[in-house]
Amino acid sequence: MHGIPVAVKDQLNSQGIRTTGGSSILADNVPDEDATAIARLKEAGSVLLGKLNMSEFASGDAFHHPYGRPRNPWDLDRNPGTSSSGSGAATAAFLCATSLGEDTGGSIRGPATFCGLVGIRPTWGRVSRYGMQAAAWSMDTAGPISRTVSDCAMTLEAIAGHDPKDPYTWDTPVPNYQANLSDDIRGLKVGVVKERVYTDVVDSEVGESVIRAIARLGELGADIEEVSLPMMVHSAAVSSLIIMVDAASLHREGLATHLDQYDYNNRIRLLAGSIVPAQAYQRALKARQALRQEILDALNQVDVLVMPTSSIPASLIPDRAGINSKQEVLDGYAGRRSFTSPFNLASVPALSVPCGFTGSNLPIGLQIAGRPFDEQTVFNTAYAYEQSNDWYKMHPDI
Repeated sequence: MHGIPVAVKDQLNSQGIRTTGGSSILADNVPDEDATAIARLKEAGSVLLGKLNMSEFASGDAFHHPYGRPRNPWDLDRNPGTSSSGSGAATAAFLCATSLGEDTGGSIRGPATFCGLVGIRPTWGRVSRYGMQAAAWSMDTAGPISRTVSDCAMTLEAIAGHDPKDPYTWDTPVPNYQANLSDDIRGLKVGVVKERVYTDVVDSEVGESVIRAIARLGELGADIEEVSLPMMVHSAAVSSLIIMVDAASLHREGLATHLDQYDYNNRIRLLAGSIVPAQAYQRALKARQALRQEILDALNQVDVLVMPTSSIPASLIPDRAGINSKQEVLDGYAGRRSFTSPFNLASVPALSVPCGFTGSNLPIGLQIAGRPFDEQTVFNTAYAYEQSNDWYKMHPDI
């Protein structure tokens, strides 16, 4: 990556450079050591241009952005994706060659699909989290957001691998993802998740584009079969509850000493997480394990799973904090949040690759998930699809 200009989500510590986590609470936080992921980017020869804006403390629900509102380069009135907002916006707008985001419940894949990019959430434990501010310890992982599959593969290879400073990283070999890219997917078994593809929850334009993308994989020689994963429809509720409780525990001292300095939406989320009954949290953990096993069992039968990355294209930026209605919350759990959350609960790699545009010229993403530590097959599936069309050549009018 010698000489390649990169930028990094402001959730990862940067030596001598302010690291705010998107919050005014950390406005004066200047780390004295790089996060391992940043250190490895530098070791690979890349040039760090700067830090990227984000939702406060990586919360997808945060409304206020003290360092400016991130906007989607395809439509400035729309959301570039939450949490890793700046990573999606900057990469799509050619402000950097590639970027790092962080994905707890979908915050790499969400900005990737909303901004027409390629983003991968690696297997949990593939990338060191040393020096990265936590959101929910059992799901957080750093990963790249890039303009092409090849760039994404190159960036992940640079940051992946065991780190003695992070005991949760796995000591497994890191392939040369970029050199091993192949567009030959003949005989690859592709599982189409029925509950997340053939459903009224998915916007019609999104659904049509994803179905066409799946058909294209079949034309390229993949064996397409439908799989049923009924637990997936509950994934957003399970994921959100676990993340809320974990986040509340991380911010316990802050909530007690300077509650008023948190974003309004984040404040509500953290306070709610503080009072979740233990038995509800325990049920969520059990449900997580059941869903993970369901996904792993499916991946014993097929090589990858495919479905939309999001049920909708990029949404309009809200004009005020708070929740408008109970229905809005229920729609969120049934819709967008239940498309990325299954794979962070299962700790498996999942990638978003552009697969079309709406009539309003908003990007649509196809999500591809694979077996633990088999990012190569996920990359190859995405690469074969990417190279068979021109979606990746389309860029916002900047």
